Amino acid sequence: MALEQSEKTADLYRMVMPDHLCPYGLKAKDLLERRGFIVEDHHLKTPEETEAFKKEHGVDTTPQTFIGEERIGGYDDLREHFGQEVKDQDKSSYQPVIAIFSVALLMALAVSWYTFGTVLTIRGLEWFLAISMCILAIQKLQDVEGFSTMFLNYDLLARRWVRYGYVYPFGEALAGILMIAGTLIWIAAPVALFIGTVGAVSVFKAVYIDRRELKCACVGGSSNVPLGFVSLTENVMMMAMAIWMPLRMAWLG
Repeated sequence: MALEQSEKTADLYRMVMPDHLCPYGLKAKDLLERRGFIVEDHHLKTPEETEAFKKEHGVDTTPQTFIGEERIGGYDDLREHFGQEVKDQDKSSYQPVIAIFSVALLMALAVSWYTFGTVLTIRGLEWFLAISMCILAIQKLQDVEGFSTMFLNYDLLARRWVRYGYVYPFGEALAGILMIAGTLIWIAAPVALFIGTVGAVSVFKAVYIDRRELKCACVGGSSNVPLGFVSLTENVMMMAMAIWMPLRMAWLG
């Protein structure tokens, strides 16, 4: 019984200061408690106390977790200890794109349901594509400088006219907003068709002809999304909307 209790007790050393509360310390404490550990929570209340602790144990960071006599390490080390995945900041991931398209789809379905009383409508599909364009534009507009720099790696027009990388996200946002409203399509369609066509050609050349392995600028300059199918889909989506919207309006009109 004593051994079992010892195995379920952990010592956690984390920074808890008036002007700083270590978020990874809180995550480590929560993880230990969810694993059934009784946590001996040791607060490092001053920078001097923190530096003294790190020097004593020969570590560079806090928090630090000890289970029995074994030092497990920081929060990522603790996750590894429990067999959980540790995110690699440099690893390619489609998670940002999945999140964007999933939320855009749900938003479009919600608006369609509210407007027409059903989720399965042509207008709902249009809203999904237009909302996706807007969210993707927002991602780029958060850091236009970073986006434009990454964009230069593969976009053919931006390489000839650098300022195009700064214009692109505003054009995408404008086209998406007008398509959501279903108005001024004579502006939205040419903008979407132009940037979509240039983008599709650029991505196809970089990925499928030149066989280059690049990061996609489609969700902003800090993206780890690999260039390829996702970016091509974004551009083809804009092209499709640019062709479809005028045809639909002409048909209805």
